Amino acid sequence: MINIEVPECYAGKVEVTLLERAAAVTLGGQSAPFDCGLTIVVTDDEQLHQLNKQFLGIDAPTDVLAFPASYIDSDSGLLYLGDILISFPRSQIQAEATGHPVMDELQLLVVHGVLHLLGHDHAEASEKARMWTSQGEILGKLGLPTVNPPAE
Repeated sequence: MINIEVPECYAGKVEVTLLERAAAVTLGGQSAPFDCGLTIVVTDDEQLHQLNKQFLGIDAPTDVLAFPASYIDSDSGLLYLGDILISFPRSQIQAEATGHPVMDELQLLVVHGVLHLLGHDHAEASEKARMWTSQGEILGKLGLPTVNPPAE
């Protein structure tokens, strides 16, 4: 089950079905368990800034944060992979900077976040190359151009 939370202030700007599809295609392309759950929250720079500082010690906003969980949800009985938070304002800025629609950027960030929930990382060059390759393949399956990776 893919839960998506979008505050009312962004509701008319975010196509939830595209985000859900991006997450589902990523899960399928990575051989994730069929019965699993995750939550995607589209929010603002302030919340991402606060979480980035609290959990990573970085005193700045960021585009996407992933919080892997990997436990069995007592309500659904499904493996819960974790939470992904995405900054809508940062997505808009990055989309404008790279010349593509904000929904393309949001889908990229969903793919990126789900890959993190599944254990991908980009701290080391070899991990980064593997993650960018997977990300590019998934974006291709979604019919999206391979856009620039999210900011570090």
